[in-house]
Amino acid sequence: MGRAAEMIGVTQNFLRALGETRLITPLRSAGGHRRYSRCQLRIAARARELVDQGTPLEAACRIVTLEDQLDEAQRINTEYLRITGPDDTLGETTAA
Repeated sequence: MGRAAEMIGVTQNFLRALGETRLITPLRSAGGHRRYSRCQLRIAARARELVDQGTPLEAACRIVTLEDQLDEAQRINTEYLRITGPDDTLGETTAA
């Protein structure tokens, strides 16, 4: 946990707080140490940016969650358009 906090420039308490808000849930080693993935560290760093800008922690966590949901929705939409083509939105056909 200390190394993860150091890598992204936060305190261990900040990482614990992110866990309490359930923004990130680190895995645990056999010895009980928290283990963070690169993705979790990216999320924590984004939350830190928002908190540094004055956003309350709970709001920052919600923003990060919504940003990730939006990214995923856009990825799915892009994949859908790639498969169906841009003229086949929502299965509608255009009249000639």
